[in-house]
Amino acid sequence: MQSFLKELFKNQDYDEKNFFLIAGPCVVESAELLDTVASKVSSLCVKMGIPCIFKASYRKANRTSGGSFTGIGDEQALDLVQKTGQKYKIPTTSDIHAHDEAAPAAVFVDILQIPAFLCRQTDLLVSAAETGKIINVKKGQFLSGSAMKFAAEKIRNAGNDKIIFTERGNTFGYQDLVVDFRNIPWMQEHGVPVVMDCTHSLQQPNQASGVTGGNPKLISTISMAAIAAGADGLFIETHPDPAHAKSDGATMLRLDLLENLLSKLVKLRKAVV
Repeated sequence: MQSFLKELFKNQDYDEKNFFLIAGPCVVESAELLDTVASKVSSLCVKMGIPCIFKASYRKANRTSGGSFTGIGDEQALDLVQKTGQKYKIPTTSDIHAHDEAAPAAVFVDILQIPAFLCRQTDLLVSAAETGKIINVKKGQFLSGSAMKFAAEKIRNAGNDKIIFTERGNTFGYQDLVVDFRNIPWMQEHGVPVVMDCTHSLQQPNQASGVTGGNPKLISTISMAAIAAGADGLFIETHPDPAHAKSDGATMLRLDLLENLLSKLVKLRKAVV
């Protein structure tokens, strides 16, 4: 595990040979939702020796339809994410979408996440790097893992070596994604920990309905394959009632299914490491 991750997880007790987990709801809907999910995620991770990061987007800037929910207000949402992390003593992350969001968001979260569609935006990567925070860059659906070396170079040239890459599938036709697990070792060659996004990689985007579809029944399959392929971490969005979630309900894991999945993944990790 890289030194910056050890520092990030210094207040957690965990098995150093385990994968780390980034988990939470897609977007901040309410304080109650964040508390429900964070309580469950943190308790399971303590029980299973998994270092964890709580994730919730303070705003969703990339939605299929202009009428889709985008957030409850940036500062209010970021404040809730920060307070949730403080309550459960776990680090936090949220997306940023433009260079002028980096510094304000960095006040509230430990990791700045760069959405896949924006992984080539130089000013965004540089502004994020200059905050000194850990930067998690999601690989674009249009890129190979090898091509992500340029994102790493931009961040390092801005003076920041605390980088995570996240695999989240590649565009297949107009309305589907496929996961090429070769991208995990290819991105690890850039000297960064690599995370598998087990939920967004199952999206079926660009639906005529204006709402992104997905295949949540395959979350377990993607997760296990990623662990077997040597992923350093997993990204799993989870919600107590995905059918009524305000964003990405079609791909989130139902919260009550998380424990059984993590139990299987911990056993698999022990077998392959």
